[in-house]
Amino acid sequence: MSREKNKKGEPGGIADGAGISRRRLIGSAGAAGAAGLVLGAAGGAGGYAATSGDEPAPLTAIGSTEAMFHGKHQPGITTPLQARGHLIAFDLAPGAGRKEAAALMRRWSAVAQLLMAGKPAGDGTGHDTGVALDAGPSSLTVTFGFGRTFFERTGLVARRPAGLDPLPPFSSDHLDTKRSNGDLWVQIGADDALVAFHALRAIQKEAGATARVRWQMNGFNRTPGATARPMTARNLMGQIDGTGNPKPEESDFDQRIFVPSADSAGTSDASEGSASSPSSASAHEWLAGGSYAVVRRIRMLLDDWEKLTVDRQERVIGRRKADGAPLSGGTETTEMDLEKAGRDGRLLIPDNAHARISSPEKNGGAAMLRRPFSYHDGISADGTPDAGLLFVCWQADPFKGFVPVQRKLDRGDALSPFIRHEASGVFAVPGGTAPGEYVGQRLLEG
Repeated sequence: MSREKNKKGEPGGIADGAGISRRRLIGSAGAAGAAGLVLGAAGGAGGYAATSGDEPAPLTAIGSTEAMFHGKHQPGITTPLQARGHLIAFDLAPGAGRKEAAALMRRWSAVAQLLMAGKPAGDGTGHDTGVALDAGPSSLTVTFGFGRTFFERTGLVARRPAGLDPLPPFSSDHLDTKRSNGDLWVQIGADDALVAFHALRAIQKEAGATARVRWQMNGFNRTPGATARPMTARNLMGQIDGTGNPKPEESDFDQRIFVPSADSAGTSDASEGSASSPSSASAHEWLAGGSYAVVRRIRMLLDDWEKLTVDRQERVIGRRKADGAPLSGGTETTEMDLEKAGRDGRLLIPDNAHARISSPEKNGGAAMLRRPFSYHDGISADGTPDAGLLFVCWQADPFKGFVPVQRKLDRGDALSPFIRHEASGVFAVPGGTAPGEYVGQRLLEG
């Protein structure tokens, strides 16, 4: 998880009681269960001010928040949802191999570390676009992953984990291969759109001749602090989305979300050939502390959805639209009573309700940490909104997290007629780095 950083007493710092409350508010806004709160680091803006000779201006609470680049896990996994996001996949250029990939990851890690600290790309030694000249870190995170084909391009097939095996087909798939998969994957998130775009441009520029953009998707969430109190995010269907996320305080959170080390894998009950199995753990120790990201571009058929009454929408989901509470009663965080029936004898949460079918209770305990962005790419040729969810979920093994849940949804989810999966990818995301290391170093130099 990302560590907290708070430089007290600097210009723009917030030290009074109201300021502390404000920081807690913006730090906890986002996906339910998300951790890795980030606190003020107003000094991060100094790098920008130095380029023009001006004194650093005090930053607002949102601009001053800083996530840590170094740590046990990469940032952007347990970090609270950010207001703006970019997902980008790259393919290595013809002729680029392991050596070139290592140099690229070294460059990317260096620029990500600078930008996440609120400093210019290149730290004064190279050209910076100046896009985010006036802003602080704004909770920027940059997360890197490797796709299945990366291991073929770099001669590292023997070290490719089984978690990168192709996903099975699903009936709701209408996948565009040009917007799916990729050798390398980068997730960028920030609470300011210009800060996020600045990071995007820096990552694209540093790719140079080594890698070419395969696809890019741009998303958004509610801005932290936009609600009167911290709330679970809503998706474009208006539904509260993320209530059932695993929470870091749960005893099995790390086991579900992060790939174990060889020692812990040796005592686990992982299936043969999986990324965490004893037979393959030593070959995949580079992934210890990392995770798998399943990325899906899910089109929401909003015109059809919005024709439904609120009551019908709630029965499709299995939760109240106003507050996210299960139809069996209580509040958003109340456990669903899947057996509770109404006076007419019908189950209050229908058999095919999305919340019922996707619940861990109905999937052998399978769980994943959902951390999505919404997207809107204008109007399609047929006049309908090209909008929906950039679904990103994290788990220690996608064949124990995403796949069993999606298979169950595929067999009768009431939400299926209102969504369409249009792109897909699975990426192995290495663990975090120590100072002086770059992301993926244990794989590329091991």
